[in-house]
Amino acid sequence: MSERSVSTASGWPVARATGIGSMPGTDPREAVAVVVGELGLPHLPELPARGVGGDLLGRTAGLLVELPVDYVHRTYRLAAAPTVETRRARDYLRWDLDAIEECWETRGLRGEHEVLKVQACGPFTFAAHVELRGGHKLIRDPGAVRDVAESLAAGLREHAEDLERRLGVRVVVQLDEPEVGRVIDGAVPPLTRLDPIAPVPAPEIAARLETFAAQVNRPMLLHSCAAPRWELLAELPAFAVSMDLTALTVRDYDALGGLLDAGRVLAAGVVPTDDPGLPRNQVVDDLVARLQGLVDRIGLERAVLRDQLLVTPTCGLAGAGDRWARTALAVAESVAEGVATL
Repeated sequence: MSERSVSTASGWPVARATGIGSMPGTDPREAVAVVVGELGLPHLPELPARGVGGDLLGRTAGLLVELPVDYVHRTYRLAAAPTVETRRARDYLRWDLDAIEECWETRGLRGEHEVLKVQACGPFTFAAHVELRGGHKLIRDPGAVRDVAESLAAGLREHAEDLERRLGVRVVVQLDEPEVGRVIDGAVPPLTRLDPIAPVPAPEIAARLETFAAQVNRPMLLHSCAAPRWELLAELPAFAVSMDLTALTVRDYDALGGLLDAGRVLAAGVVPTDDPGLPRNQVVDDLVARLQGLVDRIGLERAVLRDQLLVTPTCGLAGAGDRWARTALAVAESVAEGVATL
């Protein structure tokens, strides 16, 4: 791997493009072929169109070690024993690993891609949605949150080891935490209005996520398409940060500049998830110019774009058509190549 393509501070490759995770369709072989063909930093695709067990929560449930999950009344819930839903989620994961291993073998990719990204729902967003057996949200019980975090860390570590053995790659890990802001604010909907869920302070969440990163023992990326919670991100030195840059306002620039000035890696969500109806070259040029303008306005050297940046779509591509999903990833890679030459 070239010197410019690795951030020595975080272990994350930079000057590359990757996807957020989700892709359209239900065929893992087709999704893998697109991701591997278009991206400098490919990721293991998520296919939520497969339904229960294929969405972010169900897929993450399949990674848990010794914590089975059921699907009751359109909600995931911890269970006493393995369930159909647990087995389905694990089957999907196994099929996905088989698909990417087949792609690696048939294309002779061992040694071509040195790094692969995997994704999972973060423990706090998982706890904000998944229920205890009695119907309350997991986030209500700090002990249950700790158990889920430890189980997920162990499962992700095994998942990464399996992929590294199969493909001869180094695995990096993305945690999706779109609900962490609600957790901090105490805004997670409770079982009843008479039993509100207490807020969890950002420093407590940061401490748990830093411990999680140490347990997984892989380079970590925290992703959210929601408004950034800068008070949390500033306390997560073990994590690179992924966000939708198009949703930022001028009020966010100082905090973003502080992260970059501290040497943190940024996965910059700039590529639209819907076809803008413009020529591809124009989209690429516009996005390169937008990133240049952003660092200029923040007051940082443009070398930041080369040394600390990944390029991604603004969010997952599950809702995009097949054609735009492929094009969006290709655009992201072209933008990454464009800023790498600055």
